[in-house]
Amino acid sequence: MADILIGTCGWTDPALLTSGWYPPGHRDAEKRLRHYATRFPVVEVDSPYYALPTARTTTLWAERTPPGFRFDVKAFSLLTGHSTRPAALPADLRGHRRDEALRTEVWARYAEAVTPLRDAGRLGTLLFQFPPSLTPGPEAEAFVRAARERARDWPFAVEFRDPAWWRTGRTAAFLADIDASAVATDTVEGMTPAVVTTPRLAVVRFHGRSPLWGTGTKEERFRHTYTPAELTEWLPRVRDLSRQTGELHLLFNNCCGDAAPRAAQAMHDLLTTAFPHQQDRTSRVIA
Repeated sequence: MADILIGTCGWTDPALLTSGWYPPGHRDAEKRLRHYATRFPVVEVDSPYYALPTARTTTLWAERTPPGFRFDVKAFSLLTGHSTRPAALPADLRGHRRDEALRTEVWARYAEAVTPLRDAGRLGTLLFQFPPSLTPGPEAEAFVRAARERARDWPFAVEFRDPAWWRTGRTAAFLADIDASAVATDTVEGMTPAVVTTPRLAVVRFHGRSPLWGTGTKEERFRHTYTPAELTEWLPRVRDLSRQTGELHLLFNNCCGDAAPRAAQAMHDLLTTAFPHQQDRTSRVIA
């Protein structure tokens, strides 16, 4: 049965920092992460999507968190086929053609930077979120396979932003074939299928149910406060997932003040009520 880890998508969102969620005096990066790790056992890191991290930074993340803590690290935008600003690339790569050779070099630098988390036992998974422009078909599958091949020795989770992937009837088998964990999502458009495609990990990302999901600014797209009823809808699916995998990550991305950590705590409370005889550490539930 699964070890259910509940957390948020980031711990440094500006709205969170000004919400009062952190205790007084927690103004520096080290104190914030240490405090977060007393409340939740997993966090998603989205900053590597925008710029390659350094090994020094990820080493500090590992040092500031306890054994058993997990970081799910988003892949750099170029690796997933998103538009990437030249300034986001390392200076020596900015004039290079956007091709597989460049992705291979960027992957090597990304992997080097994330290695300290893996070596410290803190890496949950690499999260490859593919854009809506990646529509299902042979070319798209080849692109995903190439990304997986570069990361063949790493835990690898996939979120498709085009819902058509889940209407083909073959996506779960495709992800299982490349040893990639499926990422389910919750948005105003509904819930994508929650399926287990690897025995070690399944992931659910709660993006919120903002009516501006497809049209608003970043803040508008993710601004939502989950209600108890909305979270309760997920309990049967969480139970089903927990029976099929070793670890399950539930990550809240509804960034509006402290809405994400409040939703994460609410989900934790619901699950500990639903699974009353199970072990609990911070927001870790053994289902």
